[in-house]
Amino acid sequence: MAAPRGRFARHLDTLDVPGLSARAYTDADVTAALGREHRDLADLAALLAPAATARLEELAQAARATTLRRFGRAVRLFAPVYLSNACLSSCTYCGFAKDLPIARRTLTVDEVAAEAGLLTGRGFRHLLLVAGEHRVEVSQDYLVSVVERLRPHVPSLSIETQTWSDDTYARLVAAGLEGVVHYQETYDRDRYAATHTAGWKRDFDRRLNSTELAGAAGVRRLGVGALLGLAEDWRADVLSVAAHAAFLVKSFWRTEVTVALPRIRPSASGYQPLVPVSDAEYVQALAALRLFEPEAGIVLSTREPAALRDGLVRIAVTQMSAGASTEPGGYSAPGTATEQFAISDERSAVEVAAMLEAAGYEPVWKDAFPLVDLSR
Repeated sequence: MAAPRGRFARHLDTLDVPGLSARAYTDADVTAALGREHRDLADLAALLAPAATARLEELAQAARATTLRRFGRAVRLFAPVYLSNACLSSCTYCGFAKDLPIARRTLTVDEVAAEAGLLTGRGFRHLLLVAGEHRVEVSQDYLVSVVERLRPHVPSLSIETQTWSDDTYARLVAAGLEGVVHYQETYDRDRYAATHTAGWKRDFDRRLNSTELAGAAGVRRLGVGALLGLAEDWRADVLSVAAHAAFLVKSFWRTEVTVALPRIRPSASGYQPLVPVSDAEYVQALAALRLFEPEAGIVLSTREPAALRDGLVRIAVTQMSAGASTEPGGYSAPGTATEQFAISDERSAVEVAAMLEAAGYEPVWKDAFPLVDLSR
């Protein structure tokens, strides 16, 4: 049975996102949006429009000033830890889709601890635990055990897994979980149905409601995002994810909210973007997001090329992954399982930190926390 619509889903139904995205904005609309201190969705739509692309430098400078004013020159570094690529869902764009003939692996709790030990040894204190959608191999009990095992050694743990009930999120919070990341992938219901063909993830509303359940359960960090290139109208997806972030900021005001706009990368699925998003459009999207929601963190993954990531740090990004692997066991035994997607920025964490320091930024990955060697 399909999940009922949550509060944000009902709010989203009241917004004319397609109409806002399709409107023919003028240069005067862009000027007006840039000149406002507080912006609404119509202003964001103007800043995403082709008329604003011609003023990308101006848009980027405004976003940079906003980022520096709100976040300073600190950029938080994190690493993903893939627990499993087992999956019972079929998503046409994902390298973990259940029907793909790939090398699958689910790490034991001890193996996860070994992966985390390597990463804390490289300086990371913020880890994102990622898994395919398999409610047996990656059960709630398994996740609780992983979080309990890592929490004494890793100050900040987040998960990017399938959706769970509020009771499960409460168990994970009690075990030491700080963050939950759930990308809606696309907010276009028709396109969502076309690209999620089977499994738990096929339920659009369950997916959309999950972040509210996590927030209500006491999760301190909530992350949302859209996968650009999945829907024909990428601007509509940016508008929707921005509205989602604004809703979460207002509803869970004690919670840190982050937004990400990953672009599709090559994977075992062979999926090609419906409408590719250019680098200039990508910069425009992140800069416009920053101006619309100054309080939200903006996350950038190693999906993007190094040169672009270096530039975006100076404009809008406040958190980024580094030295990443997208396969289970990829840090200690690379090549033993299929990756979710191919990364683009292959620099080590040390190299990314050096880039930040050379640009006048502070890489934040060391918290005041008594770490213990996980190998003992």
